[in-house]
Amino acid sequence: MKVTVIGTGFVGVVSAAVYASFGNQVIGLDIDENKIKLLEKGQVPFYEPDLQELLLEQQAKGKLRFTTSYQEAINEAEIIIIAVGTPSASDGTADLKYVLASAESLAPYLKENAIVVIKSTVPPGTLEKVISVIKEKISTKFYGASLPEFLREGSAVFDTLNPDRIVIGAEDDFVFTKLEELHKTLKAPVVHCKVASAQMAKYTANSYLATRITFINEVANLCEKNGADIEEVIKAIGYDKRIGQHYWYPGLGYGGSCFPKDVKELAAYSRTVGESGNLLNRVDEINKDRIFRLLKKFAEESGGFKDKTIAILGLSFKPNTDDMREAPSTKIIPFLSDKKAKVRSYDPMAKYNPLATDNHQQFSSIEEACENADIIMAVVEWPEIISFDFSKVKNNKKQTFIDCRNQFNPERVKNWQYQYLGIGKR
Repeated sequence: MKVTVIGTGFVGVVSAAVYASFGNQVIGLDIDENKIKLLEKGQVPFYEPDLQELLLEQQAKGKLRFTTSYQEAINEAEIIIIAVGTPSASDGTADLKYVLASAESLAPYLKENAIVVIKSTVPPGTLEKVISVIKEKISTKFYGASLPEFLREGSAVFDTLNPDRIVIGAEDDFVFTKLEELHKTLKAPVVHCKVASAQMAKYTANSYLATRITFINEVANLCEKNGADIEEVIKAIGYDKRIGQHYWYPGLGYGGSCFPKDVKELAAYSRTVGESGNLLNRVDEINKDRIFRLLKKFAEESGGFKDKTIAILGLSFKPNTDDMREAPSTKIIPFLSDKKAKVRSYDPMAKYNPLATDNHQQFSSIEEACENADIIMAVVEWPEIISFDFSKVKNNKKQTFIDCRNQFNPERVKNWQYQYLGIGKR
């Protein structure tokens, strides 16, 4: 099958490489010449485990190539997948300018019976807009569909090859059959549904997971008031099969490229249809305040941040990615700098782009970042961070260890002679 993927960001590159590995002829299309030049050389412009190897393998087999030419990419394509970014507009709604621009640019080259698929996260009604844009340009018969992605950064290749489900939103049996064929290599349930249902499914999944994180953080706040331990609470409720022990992450709140954006966009969408007072709006508000509330609490418990040397361990929004979008560090470091703290940081992959006002320096090792630190803040659970022996960097002065993800044994940290501060526990 001949497939074109428009957009060479995280979702686009992963999708293109995986579809090529199924034996399809795949073209990755982007108007960013620098990104295309890198990809043509087999270089991924971001870090994602196993992706570079897969990319090189499929390029070597002649199954995958990249271009900036719409004509070259669209002319023979049976399936065109739009996987461009949908950033939030100033009012929180999804900005569809890249999706609609892609539709306008591909229209003149669309072949008969081609299927235009939206994989980008978009609200209901978007496919209709895409179809309208294309029909203004051509009279060629084509089809439309929604094919939401459910990938996690840091395990995107694995997730694509081992999906929990494949959701296809369409109106025509031809489209369902064709898109099922595209995914026939995968052993996963296929959900046929309306286009609007497919688009809502993506927003719903991410918003539910974000709500789950927000909920357990609210419970953690209560535990800190009454002496309960949030980890013991999670264990106790987890034996209930309706609840489970998975995906409870008390900490600084959710971040990254998807959860904050998707919750905000679904909340904004709810307001446009007269549901302004719903839960989603409150989840977004609570998460925005979470980090600053915790930082103020940590300051009180550790004797303040002013003139302190503080080590921030973990800069990306989660392990196994270099993605800094909505990462806790992007809020923590400016906050600490504003409090006149000296910030030293470490991350194995991510690079922090400091503001002019940041009193911050990034180092290439945990030891360097922790040198002479008054406070060590473990922000991201990179394996090298949670397995590190922090007794090696303990000095003679009073030091506080802040465990932002509850990954460390409090007694062990205290035995290293640190003051221990965690989430949802005293």
